[in-house]
Amino acid sequence: MEKILKIGIIGCGGIANGKHMPALQKVEDVEMVAFCDIVKERAEKAAKKFGTPDAKVYEDYKELLKDESIDVVHVCTPNRSHSFITIDSLEAGKHVMCEKPMAKTYEEAKAMCEAAERTGKKLSIGYQNRQTDENLYVKKCAENGEFGEIYYGKALAIRRRAVPTWGVFLNEYEQGGGPLIDIGTHALDMTLWVMDNYEPEMVVGQTFRKLADQEEQGNAWGNWDPKEFTVEDSAFGFIKMKNGAIINLESSWALNIADPQEACYMICGEKGGADTINDQARINYIKNQRQCIEIPNLDAGGAAFFEGQKSGSPAEMEASSWIHAIRTDTDPVVLPRQALVVTRILEAIYESAKTGKPVYFD
Repeated sequence: MEKILKIGIIGCGGIANGKHMPALQKVEDVEMVAFCDIVKERAEKAAKKFGTPDAKVYEDYKELLKDESIDVVHVCTPNRSHSFITIDSLEAGKHVMCEKPMAKTYEEAKAMCEAAERTGKKLSIGYQNRQTDENLYVKKCAENGEFGEIYYGKALAIRRRAVPTWGVFLNEYEQGGGPLIDIGTHALDMTLWVMDNYEPEMVVGQTFRKLADQEEQGNAWGNWDPKEFTVEDSAFGFIKMKNGAIINLESSWALNIADPQEACYMICGEKGGADTINDQARINYIKNQRQCIEIPNLDAGGAAFFEGQKSGSPAEMEASSWIHAIRTDTDPVVLPRQALVVTRILEAIYESAKTGKPVYFD
């Protein structure tokens, strides 16, 4: 019988309740034994719903980390606190799953990577969209060389009017930005991952706050408060990689666009290309002098990417593969150094938008 891994949850808000805790509840031989939140009632509610009968509740995460029986910590707090909570958790001997984005800044994310390497503990970032059937299919095609050299990518996270009005999403201090760091980060992660290219050379970006003060909002989750809207409502970036490949990144919570596209991308290579627009994988190529588009039947199931994995939602797949990596002492699906590059590019887009100048990397 495998050892039961004991997990502590730090931050019991929306992302913990909507993703992490329900997914972990479906993983065998794990127990959520500790819950921490600055609002004690949230931690108590989470403990009652997801925890063991004797689960402990904390308001100070440092007290939770003193429990030597805890093997794994999930950091589900606002972006501002990702870095120092993660580093403290690693230093306390815990493996850490940190919700995306990795951190507000590149320096913070770099320190997280260094802490994981120094302590020998595993660190991964919650980019669960890598786990969808369409993304796994496109990634396998890329690994098989079916696209040849991939030299162009477009990362899309475009909402028409879907501004999150809860939590601290609109708070620049807590989050570090708006749609770019919130949903653009997913699209960029998937694009870099499929391209298998993590060496940026230069970034140019622009952010906008054009719709945030409007009274006619038509927002999916009800009207936002313009006074609290301290971040951009859309952001765009042009990224040149060291090998000459380029990526266009488009992100928005509010943008006057007829066809929103979120958490998807397009890639183009010498032999073929692919996109995941409209939640399906499409592969394009030339065969017998004809233009062909392949749309795989992803309802038929497929080979799990590690032995014994059960299919499920991306959140469940993320939790399952994360725990598997810990048990087998193998790499998690999302490597810290990959997530570090995502954060570095996002920061560069914000910097370019502020200065009006390109940002060049060493």
